[in-house]
Amino acid sequence: MAASAHLSRFVDFGRKIICVGRNYSEHAIELGNAIPERPLLFLKPTSSYVEEGSPIKIPFGCSSLHHEIELGVVIKSKCFGIKPEDVMNHVGGFCLALDMTARDFQDEAKKKGHPWTLAKGFDTSCPISSFIPREKIMDPQNIELWCSVNGVARQRGSTKDMIFDVPTLLSYISTYFTLEPGDVVLTGTPSGVGPVNVGDVIEGGITNDLTMKFMVEK
Repeated sequence: MAASAHLSRFVDFGRKIICVGRNYSEHAIELGNAIPERPLLFLKPTSSYVEEGSPIKIPFGCSSLHHEIELGVVIKSKCFGIKPEDVMNHVGGFCLALDMTARDFQDEAKKKGHPWTLAKGFDTSCPISSFIPREKIMDPQNIELWCSVNGVARQRGSTKDMIFDVPTLLSYISTYFTLEPGDVVLTGTPSGVGPVNVGDVIEGGITNDLTMKFMVEK
């Protein structure tokens, strides 16, 4: 089986989702956060994946669920401590993702200095697109991401505006976590995040090519 064909089902065997927060300066500013000096990392469990055809569900007690569109990097080979110049040898492809965030949970956690686990890791908090082979995106730092809710544009940004680019991120992450086949790294969201409600339809896309659509349910 070709490597890309195997990776196309990364949601079935990938062991972790590593997420990068505040990787676009305008997004950090819109939420009143300082621009980080090094990548800010958190994890989602793989049980948070949801694929098209299934709904995003608002977690119990959440009153402010936000969308965050992101480029995901899919790992093809096991690696640890890789140098930035070697990173792309371990990248099998990409995906589009939504980092769904229970913003009220997160705001409370931040005030108390608590982890973001409930805010970021609940079931269906990681809506995911189909796999994009690496050859379809030759330069991951030159693509456009967009997100709309009920047909109204919310987010549009370019990966060229990342604070830390993909090689920098994966090199840094692999200093602390062994990256394994099927793992996904979510690389942060551009500005324009906002709330969604029951019945809303969220759409996202990459450079007006690959798109995905999800409905929000209670």
